[in-house]
Amino acid sequence: MEKIPFTQHGLDKLKAELTNLKSVERQAVIRAIAEAREHGDLSENAEYHAARERQSFIEGRITELEDVTSRAEVVDMTRLTGKTVTFGTKVVIADEETDAESTYVIVGPYEADISKHMISTSSPIARALIGKVEGDSVEVQTPRGPHPYEIVTISLISEADL
Repeated sequence: MEKIPFTQHGLDKLKAELTNLKSVERQAVIRAIAEAREHGDLSENAEYHAARERQSFIEGRITELEDVTSRAEVVDMTRLTGKTVTFGTKVVIADEETDAESTYVIVGPYEADISKHMISTSSPIARALIGKVEGDSVEVQTPRGPHPYEIVTISLISEADL
């Protein structure tokens, strides 16, 4: 069974979602199905079908989250040095063609959120960066072909980065 890396913050968020789905959302959809059944003919009851579809989504998500949390491994951030790009680091890279800088936080696949510049360890950018140090040049495979970047700074992530 393959372990899934998490920050403590990320795992706590996932567990909170799981708890909410089990204790709030599941109960609400059961009530909605019961209420829709009271309206009679189920074959033409849009509310009933929508509630059943929502129930299916919730149960699927619960199953997925239970699997993920059972395989979760919280990475001990105190063991990281911040000298090389790894899970749990914040890295600033500069586009070698335009000098534009971008900042990324390297996290596990279930914590990734590109809107917050949090990228998965399995993303093309992270795969190119992992193991490198400040000043290294890397080529990231993009849809337009390889693109050169330079690693400007590396630091350990903090709660503010999450």
